[in-house]
Amino acid sequence: MCYSAQIWQDYRKYTRLYGASLAIEDFVSLYWHRQQGGKAATARAMDAAFASPGPGTDGRIATALAQANRVQANGLEQELFALRRRLADAERSLQVRTTVKASESRRIATAKITRALERLDELRGGTLVDSDSRIYPGHFAPVMVWQQGRRVLRPMRYQCRPAGKPAAWDRKYPGTYNARRDNLQGYWKDLFGFSHGVVAMQAFYENVSVHRSEGRELAAGESERNTVLEFRPRDAGVMLVACLWSHWRGADGEELLSFAAITDDPPPEVAAAGHDRCVIPIKPANLDAWLDPDPRDLAAQQGILDDRERPYYEHRKAA
Repeated sequence: MCYSAQIWQDYRKYTRLYGASLAIEDFVSLYWHRQQGGKAATARAMDAAFASPGPGTDGRIATALAQANRVQANGLEQELFALRRRLADAERSLQVRTTVKASESRRIATAKITRALERLDELRGGTLVDSDSRIYPGHFAPVMVWQQGRRVLRPMRYQCRPAGKPAAWDRKYPGTYNARRDNLQGYWKDLFGFSHGVVAMQAFYENVSVHRSEGRELAAGESERNTVLEFRPRDAGVMLVACLWSHWRGADGEELLSFAAITDDPPPEVAAAGHDRCVIPIKPANLDAWLDPDPRDLAAQQGILDDRERPYYEHRKAA
């Protein structure tokens, strides 16, 4: 399963190369929700793209983002104050007598202070790196869909909650950030043929067993261990990865846009590296036919998934 992926986060790339317009109200709502204390994790690269008004925006996204960042920064500064006090208390205790409790308290406080300072630095800007474009289940990311006769970019959570399902579905089925192709007309039947999207993906990451990635069986007495591998097309091109999405509405008025990447059996090089699933990159020529499906002709949609791009995936241990 594609548990993590590096994707395009800058809306301007989608606008320039695919003519996609921004669903401005959706992005404003996302950052406003974070400002109110809601959990809306986003990649740093997406935030950076909206940090200042650009073509296709009216400034409200940047304003909502700035306000959300101020709320987060204030919370981090309060957390730092408490952590530094905890660290000072632990160090005073250790000057009197070395104990496991005080040593552990110092270690935890030091680690949390380091992370809080890093997060504060991220909120204040700085140079972006590849990992700043990486998403994990629960992260919100830009997804290209079809609405009112055009390509539109909307922010969606990477873990799909189908409309009509209870919010507890997220915990009951935590793997719904991926939609297995062999279940598109089963579990995903209400979305397949109706709500299609794509994300522009540069690499995906998988947890695999070490012995399988090395093409061998477990040795006698060896415990199974996992490692994370990065899979990237050899030509380093971007992949338009097929997705399903849903607009969920709760009884209390809460709304959620969410998506899942469609996965299929892997090509030989991915299987040889120890993994049994792979994303499906569709051909650019099929983009609109995928985004605007005919629910009466699911065979045509399956045909698009069959007529996919087939890059060779090189892999390495993830940094």
